[in-house]
Amino acid sequence: MKNKLSDLNNHLFAQLERLADEDLDADAIEREVKRADAIVEVSDQVLRIADTGLKAARLYAEHGQGVLQHLPQLGHDGSAEQ
Repeated sequence: MKNKLSDLNNHLFAQLERLADEDLDADAIEREVKRADAIVEVSDQVLRIADTGLKAARLYAEHGQGVLQHLPQLGHDGSAEQ
């Protein structure tokens, strides 16, 4: 999968445009609201993961190789020095 945070941004704005469509009837609005809720839930998870990666990168930048054994998300399992 090659999605980027900019793609998420585009999806969020596209959903906002669908919600703002004044031609929607009550049923269509309800479907779009449910879709928007689902998109928000997934988006929140994506952003939490991105934030965790950023925090890990910050730790690495501040403390160097020593923190890699504590950061498996960076691809180091702590079993051998890379």
